[in-house]
Amino acid sequence: MNIFFKYLTLILDKFLARSTLIVNGDSLPKKMPIRNIVVAIESDETWCVGLKCPCGCGYIIELPIIEEAKPRWDISLNSKGKITLHPSVFLKRGCKSHFWIKSGRIIWCK
Repeated sequence: MNIFFKYLTLILDKFLARSTLIVNGDSLPKKMPIRNIVVAIESDETWCVGLKCPCGCGYIIELPIIEEAKPRWDISLNSKGKITLHPSVFLKRGCKSHFWIKSGRIIWCK
């Protein structure tokens, strides 16, 4: 059954952008949604962005946004509320996924 969901997610990413979910606080929720990109904001400061790995392995990716973090990512939202992150996301362990998030879409690196 997990293989079905893995391939379904990969297919959906080819055609649909991921939705943005904003949570109040400085950390991600304990239970992450499957296809949403979560942004943690507290007191008008964006702390981190998180999502389940788009390859379907189930790994929770947490990317720091705050200035003090190293490494850190920059985030922008378009007029439809879709996220773009810079630089790319490259997991050094596990599935070793490497991708960009542009306007809520997952763009795989080759």
